[in-house]
Amino acid sequence: MATLCCIPTLTTRIFTCRTLFLTSLCSTEGRRTKATIVPNGFEGLVGNTPMVRLNKISRETGCDILVKCEHLNPGGSVKDRAALFLIRDAEERGLLSPGGTVVEGTAGNTGIGLAHLCNALGYKCVIYMPDTQSQEKIEALRVLGADVRPVPAVPFDNQDNYNHQACRYAESLPNAVWTNQFDNTANRRAHFETTGPEVWRQTSGKVDAVTFGTGTGGTLAGVGMFLKEKNKDIKVVLADPQGSVLYNYFTAGKLERTAGQSITEGIGQGRVTANIKGAPIDWAVMVTDQEAVAMTFQLLHEDGYFLGASSGLNVVAAVKVAMEMGPGKTIVTCLCDSGQRYYGRLFNKEVLQSRDLLKSIPEKWRTSLH
Repeated sequence: MATLCCIPTLTTRIFTCRTLFLTSLCSTEGRRTKATIVPNGFEGLVGNTPMVRLNKISRETGCDILVKCEHLNPGGSVKDRAALFLIRDAEERGLLSPGGTVVEGTAGNTGIGLAHLCNALGYKCVIYMPDTQSQEKIEALRVLGADVRPVPAVPFDNQDNYNHQACRYAESLPNAVWTNQFDNTANRRAHFETTGPEVWRQTSGKVDAVTFGTGTGGTLAGVGMFLKEKNKDIKVVLADPQGSVLYNYFTAGKLERTAGQSITEGIGQGRVTANIKGAPIDWAVMVTDQEAVAMTFQLLHEDGYFLGASSGLNVVAAVKVAMEMGPGKTIVTCLCDSGQRYYGRLFNKEVLQSRDLLKSIPEKWRTSLH
């Protein structure tokens, strides 16, 4: 077995499959037509997600708040990008051959992306995940054919942490790889090569700041590194949920957790990963669960987007960045995944009440709870 622990560099060629839309100059009855290049397989659908302006929030802040619709990736989340690059990197390094096994430790979305891609590319998929994650994600992984192994949630420095268990299991198998999403920098390369260029192109280079919640750190680091090469004045802002160490690390240099345990999944961290090391982060904002949940329901009822709480957190962070920078700026973030993956918790009245979060939702919107 080969693992991908703390890989410092990547091979020159990283496989990228993108959906390309070309505007034809040909005219039919005086009208321009669009010619579409058909994507090549499931992997060809990863990336090139739309960007949309959040109109109400933009009016309220005096800034253009733009979001990349990452929930529209074929596997349903921003993590499809990292999943594709992790597999292609393993193939190019000779660590994974046809019929092999991909093993990962994940809160769910990277695993879902990997499971889709393993089906499409002919690999087996084994997922270790904390047993605190949503049942919807676990069931989705099993429907996709993954061997799902929920384990008790313990800190990274505990050898029973889900990542260490994934690594050990992969080492026990022939033709298997632990893709190591947290410390394999193929993750952030996915965003350096795809998401960052898309943001630059879709804004015509007129972007003042980007902000993303961080779990592995791949999205923020990759996008930030690309955009800083284009314009060093673009601000890169880390968004952190309550209970994570990254806000304190980037504001005070201390690996100390902020108070509370977040309802968000897949973001927040107890350490500095290899993907986030060296990222050009200008500052950090902390978003409480009350803020993230309130925004998640606002996006549902006023904008029409059915999303998870990490998307709500991202938009709250974008608003905070807009308030810091002042009117007239363009702030970009992303919508991470669908609210369907969190239906049993985030949209459950009893769960929200038990976390003292029900009061974050206006009475008129509570009819959407079960």
